[in-house]
Amino acid sequence: MAKELSKMTKRSEDYSKWYNDLVVNADLAEQSAVRGCMVIKPYGYAIWEKMQQELDKMFKTTGVQNAYFPLLIPKSYLCREAEHVEGFAKECAVVTHYRLKNDPNGAGVVVDPEAKLEEELIVRPTSETIIWATYKNWITSHRDLPILCNQWCNVMRWEMRTRMFLRTSEFLWQEGHTAHATKEEAAERAMQMINVYADFAEKWMAVPVIKGPKSPNERFAGALDTFTIEAMMQDGKALQAGTSHFLGQNFAKAFEVTFTNKENKQEYVWATSWGVSTRLMGALIMTHSDDNGLVLPPKLAPIQVVIVPIYKKAEELAAISERVQPWVEALRAKGISVKYDDADNKKPGWKFSEYELKGIPVRLAIGPRDLESNTVELMRRDTLEKETVGQEGIVERVEGLLEDIQSAIFEKARKMRDGYIRRVDTWEQFKVEIEKGGFLLCHWDGTVETEERIKAETKATIRCIPFVAQDPEDLKPGVDMVTGKPSARRVLFARSY
Repeated sequence: MAKELSKMTKRSEDYSKWYNDLVVNADLAEQSAVRGCMVIKPYGYAIWEKMQQELDKMFKTTGVQNAYFPLLIPKSYLCREAEHVEGFAKECAVVTHYRLKNDPNGAGVVVDPEAKLEEELIVRPTSETIIWATYKNWITSHRDLPILCNQWCNVMRWEMRTRMFLRTSEFLWQEGHTAHATKEEAAERAMQMINVYADFAEKWMAVPVIKGPKSPNERFAGALDTFTIEAMMQDGKALQAGTSHFLGQNFAKAFEVTFTNKENKQEYVWATSWGVSTRLMGALIMTHSDDNGLVLPPKLAPIQVVIVPIYKKAEELAAISERVQPWVEALRAKGISVKYDDADNKKPGWKFSEYELKGIPVRLAIGPRDLESNTVELMRRDTLEKETVGQEGIVERVEGLLEDIQSAIFEKARKMRDGYIRRVDTWEQFKVEIEKGGFLLCHWDGTVETEERIKAETKATIRCIPFVAQDPEDLKPGVDMVTGKPSARRVLFARSY
């Protein structure tokens, strides 16, 4: 394990390399044989599963049901909504043939030229088109609405530059697609889901986020409005952690999805879509972790408590195990995941380093002297603080400590994020401050031209127009820092992943 830790780059030396080292050394994921794709290893997938399970509960609480739609989409479907196809055309993987054959010249397997598809199929970059083609068969009357569907699946977006979890050609996600009878109901659903994402990010991931609509230039292709949650990473770059889109009637019109309303008139359906992906894993890692490895919020840690016995003789292990077993059972009865690591193939020091690297929130260590003194060594991963405490009431103490760690790492992340928020009034000041990273609250004249100039010259984009202002002054009119034209209010700029 010392070798594993020695491979870890320090955050201060190279944040990007630190991130990649941590993903690999903490056994979260590794590169695959397919360029741009990754293998999510069991420990990494266990964290994703906990995210998935909790989000799934939250969705279902709002009335959403899970379904599944095809991976392959006829090319003609993507052509029906012009803005949508333009947004994804350069990222699409295309299936052109349906059969292979042995090369007659003995050069292995080749594509059979006789097996060309009549119409090419697109590996889904997102599923609006195939789902709205399906909804046409499901919807005839207002009685068929609303439809509240979600699917957990993979998608493919051909990426040239990839980084595990943050940007890969294939990734896992959920995509919700809802159909409504009224504009108001659809708009309310889009807002409801961005609030669900924000609650999950803050209460489960312990990641503070800023909510708000995207600028028109940054909206999802085919949406009338896109709402986002934006998080700040330790290196001063923003991360879009989830989005919810009000699609209006664009897809309903593209696929002729109409319904008979209560007045017996034909009307186009109103729509939303919303999604989060395994990019949340990247947000989790980069928000909390340190040079010793992962720091996981207890609510998402696959193992919340590890107990390591320290012994030399078999009878010592037996005595420790007898003392510890009731703790294990009591913690599990409270829904707390516990590992009692009595394996004899690794030394305690190795185990300590491994569990620090993997971000186990609480570690207990107990040896023969602790049995005599009725004590146990307790360590919390977020601060690496250790203390020797009495065994009496240890279960309740651990339970309380997990709650404290969850809130403490959120508060630490919030202070870090808030320290990165600054107000900038001039273009020259902006160009200096953006090099330091963080969120910059600035006046913007509302034009695409100004937005594109800022992006071209500084690589910063408008992350969102915050719903809530920390300072009421941010909501007041001003002048654009670049053009000097009137600005309605300040918006949030940052460089991003």
